[in-house]
Amino acid sequence: MERAIRFGKAVALAAVFTGCAIAGAVSAQVFVVGSAHVEKRYATITPTTVALSHEPINELGRGELIRHLQSEQGFAVRPLPIAVITLHANGPMDPSGRQYVHLLDTKGTSVTPGRRVEITAIRFHRNEIIFDLNGGPFHKHRFLSHVSLGVGNATTPLSQDSLTVPAGTRIILQFQSAIPNISGEQVQALLKPLVDFESKSPAQAYAETLPPFLRKAIDEHRVLVGMDRDMVLYAKGEPIQRFRETDSKGQPIVTWVYGKVPHPVEFVRFAGPLVVRDDLARVGQPMIVRTASEMQGYWGSTAVPNPNVHVVELGDPSASDVSLDNAPRGAPSLRKPGEQLPGENSRTTPQMRPVRYPKDMQQPGDPGDSPPPTPGTAPQPAPAESPSGQQPGQAPGQP
Repeated sequence: MERAIRFGKAVALAAVFTGCAIAGAVSAQVFVVGSAHVEKRYATITPTTVALSHEPINELGRGELIRHLQSEQGFAVRPLPIAVITLHANGPMDPSGRQYVHLLDTKGTSVTPGRRVEITAIRFHRNEIIFDLNGGPFHKHRFLSHVSLGVGNATTPLSQDSLTVPAGTRIILQFQSAIPNISGEQVQALLKPLVDFESKSPAQAYAETLPPFLRKAIDEHRVLVGMDRDMVLYAKGEPIQRFRETDSKGQPIVTWVYGKVPHPVEFVRFAGPLVVRDDLARVGQPMIVRTASEMQGYWGSTAVPNPNVHVVELGDPSASDVSLDNAPRGAPSLRKPGEQLPGENSRTTPQMRPVRYPKDMQQPGDPGDSPPPTPGTAPQPAPAESPSGQQPGQAPGQP
């Protein structure tokens, strides 16, 4: 997942390469670390309803599953982390919700929705079928590489770790008891909340994850104002031309061009990750310009906050600090902090508040506050005058 930083006291936009995040108004200088959100439809799944046999699987059935599913390719239905996901048969996904968002943020994303995945390994363990997609999330032979054979210093590791960084996903399909006698088609149906093995193209697999109005737009190869770049790519494909420009406010605009004269030419303009304007030009007809959002509130209602995001304000003031900052203040005055003049009521007259210093610094005016003595010298008391105004040690009549 991408990381975004925002500063300032106004509304800020956190641009995310794989999605979109709109930051709200902030009241102080802040910065945000971490991905802004993951769309709600990806954080949870709808459980499947696949009928399962009560008979446990045998060796013949395991061999059939391996032959049917090994190297099988499908398309990711949601972003898959470089980590382990447990999918309960006809049940929920673990982790899900905020924990799923946190896993994507901390471990990274293996594939985004609509991207192709391949089953590279299948294992059976008690009541679980373990699938590694795109190589899995772990180094191969990571334990055997620490075991060596030989005599003296002439030793050789049993296995060498690959230098390639793992970037796959492991899915554990877990059953309530033993693994039932199940077919390859049934396993694919159980895995459909995570991987779709029936889609014929990435665009079709990606469209299945979207609401009906967006799915229809992609199927009809139409661009809606408010789409992100992935949606436009699945709907229209790669543009024939791209160029950058600057609007009247100095903001960068990226334009994708589709079509050539005499056919219709479409100009899709992006500000950040989203489409902000779509122009359609036909020969002999006026230009059709659309700028109003057509996403039906899609981005504003499908965000799950990332629990790993921490907003750091200046000093993270407590509630009491905020109440002091918002308390009424008196007019500037030469009186000391807390000093009350005759005839004033401290409950109704605004008073100047003491300056809030850091806790490790003594505040001027505190009881016992005095400049520290110079090292090696003792403070000298002030000389006292005699009743006649004569200094001690001065002879009478001596000036």
